[in-house]
Amino acid sequence: MQHGIFSFTRRQALCSALLGGLVMATGAQGANSELRVLTHSAFALPKPLLAQFEKEAGVKLRISKAGDAGEMLNKLILTRKAPIADVVFGIDNTLAAKAIAADVLEAYSGPASQRAGTQNLPAPLVAVDYGYVTLNYDKAWFAKRKVALPASLDELAQPKMAKLLVVQNPATSSTGYAFLLATIGALGEEKAFDWWARMRQGGVKVAKGWSEAYYTDFSRAEGGAYPMVVSYATSPAAELFYSKDKIAEPPTASLGFAGAVFKQVEGVALVKGGQARPAAEKFIEFLRSPEVQKQMQTEMWMFPVETGVARAEVMKFAPEPAQADSPSDKDLADKGAAWVARWTKVVLK
Repeated sequence: MQHGIFSFTRRQALCSALLGGLVMATGAQGANSELRVLTHSAFALPKPLLAQFEKEAGVKLRISKAGDAGEMLNKLILTRKAPIADVVFGIDNTLAAKAIAADVLEAYSGPASQRAGTQNLPAPLVAVDYGYVTLNYDKAWFAKRKVALPASLDELAQPKMAKLLVVQNPATSSTGYAFLLATIGALGEEKAFDWWARMRQGGVKVAKGWSEAYYTDFSRAEGGAYPMVVSYATSPAAELFYSKDKIAEPPTASLGFAGAVFKQVEGVALVKGGQARPAAEKFIEFLRSPEVQKQMQTEMWMFPVETGVARAEVMKFAPEPAQADSPSDKDLADKGAAWVARWTKVVLK
């Protein structure tokens, strides 16, 4: 999924720049000394940690960011006859069936694949992290106007509430797609699209992607007019973590009622036909190592799947929702594209 999820600040942009420099620096190396890693655009780990992996594995990393997770998988599928990577990170539970059906992944039986985590994905994917797409709201906006928060999808669809929310287009944003899936999982297909029709009538705002919704339309942004946004359960923690002011609690919080939460689990896998297999296998183990599982919490703003890894202190401001909704894996694989097309007709046309 698109972790615009986790492009919260310039710090993330800096991390991307560092990774980009790493790619350029390794470009001249021979193919036998490289490990080609394909990721979505939100992948971020500290440079020293990546350098440590290079030293221990005896390779240079070539990290290629391919946009949104869906776009990344499409590139992998289109290049399967001449693979552009040896290992891929970022395929999640919304894309797993598509990746497996396309036969672009290869089995891995190392320790990480055998070790139970708090979350799992179907083989040959190895789960790495997880998070929740959900609704976030601007605390000050609601407090100042003494407006009661919605407590259900039905309340959210009331005209006075619908016009306060900005969502992402599921055709162009994996965040928006996840939220669409949550509504279908909770309500069923027909009732879900009836709900979306009510949201359109009520004036819901649609943004192309997470960054536009969060940094332009959300009322926490300068000039933003919408006090509710589809974002992530970890967004409030990130707001506190990156705040330039000394604040005791986040200025935002999440709403976790039925139909408004989708659990996303991301994984890593060997690319079928890839090279540098020993190093690629080491990279899988690296992503499940305690240090990476610790660091990714405040880099990619996801929860660790490795049991026994302590939560970052700031994550106390990101409580996990009590429930999450999703269609069945089969329906998601069979009907996902049709649902997006139907959403476009119902909400935009």
